[in-house]
Amino acid sequence: MQYDQDMHYGSDYHYIPATSVNNGEGVEVRPDLYCFTVQIVNVIMAGHPGSPDFVLIDAGMPHSAPAIIEEAEGRFGRNCRPKAIVLTHGHFDHVGAIIELVQHWQVPVYAHEAELPYLTGRESYPKPDPGVQGGLVAKLSFMFPNEPIQLSRRVKPLPEDGTVPELPDFRWIHTPGHSKGHVSLYRESDRTLIAGDAVVTVEQESLYSVITQAPELNGPPAYFTPDWEQAKASVQLLAELKPEALVSGHGQPMFGEELQHKLDQLAQDFDTAAKPKFGKYVH
Repeated sequence: MQYDQDMHYGSDYHYIPATSVNNGEGVEVRPDLYCFTVQIVNVIMAGHPGSPDFVLIDAGMPHSAPAIIEEAEGRFGRNCRPKAIVLTHGHFDHVGAIIELVQHWQVPVYAHEAELPYLTGRESYPKPDPGVQGGLVAKLSFMFPNEPIQLSRRVKPLPEDGTVPELPDFRWIHTPGHSKGHVSLYRESDRTLIAGDAVVTVEQESLYSVITQAPELNGPPAYFTPDWEQAKASVQLLAELKPEALVSGHGQPMFGEELQHKLDQLAQDFDTAAKPKFGKYVH
């Protein structure tokens, strides 16, 4: 598939040979919210099945565009096209197929203003920290891409008023820490939270946990989180929402009182439960 000349990935982008037991599986979080796992990361499809009006949230791993398009067509109909793609942030596992998807669907992309330098070729993310406290995934993170991609004019800033384009029932919430412009999406009517990587429901640093997808509420992936004070404040902000349903960038959805209890505990005990004891970005 040919890219438009002004769109390209960073020179360090490549296929990551990591997968989980949930690869290729989908879960209906709400009647109009579908979570699809691509290798080790989730993409979210917001819209009722069969409807031509849907929005894709995040864009999966490198080389995953065919799987995402096939799953979207299975849910929304052949030759369907989203109204927009909304990014929680721009790390490689959330934008891995974005150029192919934009080219195939010809749709706009939205992200927080502070995330645009990483999406328009201007600035690289802080390098991953393979020395951070954690398991084998953390140790292997030196292989993960961190150079910016170039989406040029196709990416636009999210509206300053907190609205989400093409998703009028949701609002975006700035939840930095894992990245400067990280956002989560929240729908008040049924207290549904799309958290990106502000919190995840698997121990993402552990290869065993990533492969088996053992459910466990955690803070953001440690090897890619440069600001732990902001990450803590973001978790505390999300806990105050008392969500009834949570879908995150990694792991299985969580629901109900168990979710609220675990999120409250994570917010309360963040420094001991989520923040690593050591690492390049731990102060």
